[in-house]
Amino acid sequence: SGLIPLDKKQKEREKMKRENTPELVTERLILRKFTEEDREALYEILKDEEVNRFLPWFPAASLEAAETFLKEHYLDSYKKESGYQYAICLKGENRPVGYIGVSMEESHDLGYGLRKEYWNQGIVTEAGRAVIEQARKDGIPYLTATHDVKNPASGAVMEKLGMSYQYSYEELCQPKNFLVTFRLYQMNLDGQTERMFRKYWEQSEVHFVEEREEKT
Repeated sequence: SGLIPLDKKQKEREKMKRENTPELVTERLILRKFTEEDREALYEILKDEEVNRFLPWFPAASLEAAETFLKEHYLDSYKKESGYQYAICLKGENRPVGYIGVSMEESHDLGYGLRKEYWNQGIVTEAGRAVIEQARKDGIPYLTATHDVKNPASGAVMEKLGMSYQYSYEELCQPKNFLVTFRLYQMNLDGQTERMFRKYWEQSEVHFVEEREEKT
């Protein structure tokens, strides 16, 4: 008949409207694209061993390494049709102090990092709420996030954002090449509350659901 179902039309409209990393402003923050001028600020974030301890890459050993990371992870990604790869900047300062992003792969993984002098100020939570709201507006159906069980502070951020624990699994973390137990959190944005992202559960030989205390 040539008629396009309404839900398909809606998805096409959403795809047409969706920008790549549109600027977001919150009470304290400006979330924007990284630029070539941010290489030194990004180096400050990436070179810190404590900040990068639980992340899937080694700390940047040089400014040149940070420049390569900037190009491959950020500048090249902005050439794509859509995406969410943000520099976290404090209002009044146009210098990134962290980053937050959502993968456009099947997992829609939410990831973040922040210079340690800005920890414990609710900055990632504030940034995360803005990014989640943008993803919801854009029709992203769900988000996941994972953290090393040895890094419960990251899990606390996920819970503050309204994400729910689903399961734990073991994975050989690359390029660092050691075994990690991750916890997977998820937030469904489209009303399908029963959906669970099962890929890591199915890929990992060791997977389980931890008994967790209910928070009141």
